Amino acid sequence: MSENGAAPSAPPRRPAKAPEAFRTISEVADELDIPAHVLRFWEGKFKEIRPLKRGGGRRYYRPQDVETLKTIRTLLYRQGFTIKGAQKLLRSGARLPSEGESAAEIESAPPAPGTGLTVMQRRRIETTIDELGRLAAMLRAKG
Repeated sequence: MSENGAAPSAPPRRPAKAPEAFRTISEVADELDIPAHVLRFWEGKFKEIRPLKRGGGRRYYRPQDVETLKTIRTLLYRQGFTIKGAQKLLRSGARLPSEGESAAEIESAPPAPGTGLTVMQRRRIETTIDELGRLAAMLRAKG
């Protein structure tokens, strides 16, 4: 309570930034509802994220960085991709799932150019190949 008995008022809100403005790590973390340490971790895993770094190591994310981070969040948290799978998908240039798109919608999407496979079909094949490689290594080890 303040001296006059009224409840203290909330701090004044900053005006919204323009869409093309750079964002600090805390602004991006708040917008995406992800801790800042996760964003720093993703920076090391995804070469597509390249914020500008100023004196003292402060990060400033470009609008395209924020969009890439939204895509990564969707791939990892909503679509169930692993970090490795999300890296492959981003590198492949294949059509990425939108924010509310389900795996079934991606599955029925047109094939990735030159492959004849949808993104999900390709992902399943790559996962199967990885698993077969692990099984083959186990068999070789047992001799």
